[in-house]
Amino acid sequence: MSGAGDFDFLVGSWDVANRRRKHPLTGSDDWDEFPSTSECRSLFGGAANLDEFSVPARGFSGLTLRLFDPDREEWSLHWASSRDGRLQPPVTGRFAGGTGTFYSRETYNGADITVRFIWSGITARSARWEQAFSPDGGNTWETNWIMEFTRREPVA
Repeated sequence: MSGAGDFDFLVGSWDVANRRRKHPLTGSDDWDEFPSTSECRSLFGGAANLDEFSVPARGFSGLTLRLFDPDREEWSLHWASSRDGRLQPPVTGRFAGGTGTFYSRETYNGADITVRFIWSGITARSARWEQAFSPDGGNTWETNWIMEFTRREPVA
């Protein structure tokens, strides 16, 4: 069962190794790799959090606002980038068995797609996030962004 506090593991400072597909859903296997950092703080007693993702080498930053809905036992994850200043549609879902899975319906390059985020491999010092797109309603998935998080400060 998912609940407030599911994202407590993410609170703090992180180094993030990114691997992002340059041309999703084209059949290309050309990837871009770059470093970033992430700073996350808890809000609402663990029922919300906010993190800032900084990518100095690419000249942008982003933020994610995560909110827990106790009635639905579901999280909504809202992304915004410094590139356009717009809050994107939420990705919603929950944690089960130590893995968080979140979905949304979006438009990418004019096509309707399903987006999936997965949080996995969560320890006190590391975590993995990945994003995948599906052009066929979730029958097939193409992973297009992987982030490997490594904690920057000692765990108290």
